[in-house]
Amino acid sequence: MNISTVIFFLALIIGTLAITYSAAKRTATPNDFYAAGNQLTGLQNGLAIAGDYMSAASFLGITGAIAMYGFDGFFYSIGFLVSYLVILFIVAEPVHNLGKYTIADSMTVRFDSKLLRGVIALTTITITVFYMIAQLVGAGALVHLLLDLDYTTAVCVVGVLMTTFVLFGGMIATSWVQIIKAILLLSGTLIVCLIVLSRFHWNIYQMFEFVSTATPLGKRILYPGNQFANPLDTISLHLALILGTAGLPHILVRFFTVKDAVTTRRSVFTVTWVISAFYVMTFFLGFGAISFLSWDLISDSDYGGNLTVPMLAKALGGDFLMAYISAVAFATILAVVSGLVLSASSAFAHDFYSRIIRKGRASEKEQVHAAKWSSLGVGVISILLAIGAQKMNVAILVALTFAVAASANLPLIVFTLFWRKFTTGGAISGVLTGLISSIVLVIISPNVMHPVHGMIRAEALFPLANPGIVSIPLGFLGAYIGTLCTSRQTDHKAFEAMLVQAHTGIHRKDQG
Repeated sequence: MNISTVIFFLALIIGTLAITYSAAKRTATPNDFYAAGNQLTGLQNGLAIAGDYMSAASFLGITGAIAMYGFDGFFYSIGFLVSYLVILFIVAEPVHNLGKYTIADSMTVRFDSKLLRGVIALTTITITVFYMIAQLVGAGALVHLLLDLDYTTAVCVVGVLMTTFVLFGGMIATSWVQIIKAILLLSGTLIVCLIVLSRFHWNIYQMFEFVSTATPLGKRILYPGNQFANPLDTISLHLALILGTAGLPHILVRFFTVKDAVTTRRSVFTVTWVISAFYVMTFFLGFGAISFLSWDLISDSDYGGNLTVPMLAKALGGDFLMAYISAVAFATILAVVSGLVLSASSAFAHDFYSRIIRKGRASEKEQVHAAKWSSLGVGVISILLAIGAQKMNVAILVALTFAVAASANLPLIVFTLFWRKFTTGGAISGVLTGLISSIVLVIISPNVMHPVHGMIRAEALFPLANPGIVSIPLGFLGAYIGTLCTSRQTDHKAFEAMLVQAHTGIHRKDQG
């Protein structure tokens, strides 16, 4: 531990708590807590989405994956970036026009079903907890390295901070933490990339030549096949990454923080440009790590490659640069987990408590209190699960989460928006089929079941590392079969009304 590290971390914590204190004074209603009062501009919301999306998996996990596996690691960057085309062309504007606070709001405009709302809320909480585990694993490794805290203690500290932001500041505080974090992350990444390039005299070809001799993989580091020997694994990963973003609850709820569809589109344009710049830079971070760190340091199994960026910063600029980059990574994690906690608490408080248990009769004060208590519960559960996942690479953890999101939520969204014959039974069947199949396949995959390194010490029953290639089609198939079995539920008038509202925003219901 050095004085620079302590100063950066204290400054970061004090700054984010100050933002939370300021936001708490402006968070009085459910609309403030869940949707920041719908007052964010396209630029602000775009930066906030980027801050929410560029997670520990992006900054820590992808760099480690590129450093260990080369081109296969860069697949994560490509998939994360391309996924925003699906958001832009299919999801963003209709979801904004239909919903108010949660995904369930958008979907139940067409299907007025409490059971469906409950199933969607359950899926939202499950996906959110999966995603949060990845962030807390990265946080635990980072704080352990820098402050010499026990991994379990480090995870608990981060968990307490993230819960504090949400409990008192809601979406307003979370949004501003994410905006500031996005700016810090881009600047910090750019600094390290420029230093890496300067060491090769600004010659990218020279960097390629050096990297091809600096690892045990040799020139194979520049080609696919180092992490995924089976081509089906590569296809499955890409399907999960490209389609998964459109089903991530904490990303979709951000489209409710703006006032209209035009601002929604501007948000997506902004975030696409921001993350494009960032994911290009992850390539230089990964190859910089190969060039200036030892292979043993990169592949240290205790942290799954998650500490590659801080170690690279130390090798290039000493303790001061490592302290700055580590503080940026810490801000990244805090911003993302705050958004995740808020998404899960919204699903519980707004969908379960307010709409199902209280049947829409909960007062504004009751809704806010329910959201805060559920934030606390989600935080505790995520901390406990993250403690048991210490040695997993966070990029891999997030890729698995994307597979669950694509399998459970994407069939629901696509069929709701575009299939006239889709029914409530089909919607429930599709969500549950996608959710259950993806989770089961994750549990019996090599990521969890392994004779030596697995959380379950046994041979994997499912051969692929990512279940997307099987679970995503199963989600669509479950929705299709469920619709065929409940075809009498088809309501063409509800579809027509939903279609008009989805594309124009006219006759938008009050779902609060």
